[in-house]
Amino acid sequence: MLQKLKHHKELLSYALAMALLMLLLRWLEFRFLILEHQYEIYVGLIAVFFLLFGIWVANKVTKPKEKTIIIEKEVRVSSEDFILNENELQERKISKRELEVLTLMAEGLSNQEIAERLFVSLNTIKTHSAKLFEKLEVKRRTQAIETAKKLLLLPPTLG
Repeated sequence: MLQKLKHHKELLSYALAMALLMLLLRWLEFRFLILEHQYEIYVGLIAVFFLLFGIWVANKVTKPKEKTIIIEKEVRVSSEDFILNENELQERKISKRELEVLTLMAEGLSNQEIAERLFVSLNTIKTHSAKLFEKLEVKRRTQAIETAKKLLLLPPTLG
């Protein structure tokens, strides 16, 4: 085996020299390529930088900002049967028809739906609502429902 290597020693030295010269040639070619196309390389790098920067800015601008809001609300659950507070009804002079409108409001019906269910006009429902708001001293439907539940005019589980 050593004899074969000695025999091919000259051939191996020429092959090694040729490989080193090829590496030197490729390195010089690469340097020449870099030096000759230096401007284009810089422009390309700047373009890639601005492309990545643009993508980052677009993600920041167009990403919807989600905000979680936690609302705590008291939920009353009655274990016994609901008993209507007749005294409060008489004190506030709330009619049975107004109480009926208030109950349908608590069920989530719109004024038009309430009018259709009670077979009256929309203006009649609006009038009943306005009088209810005055008698309960509130400005909105949700406030009226909440106040009626506190005064025991509506069952706490309704709505």
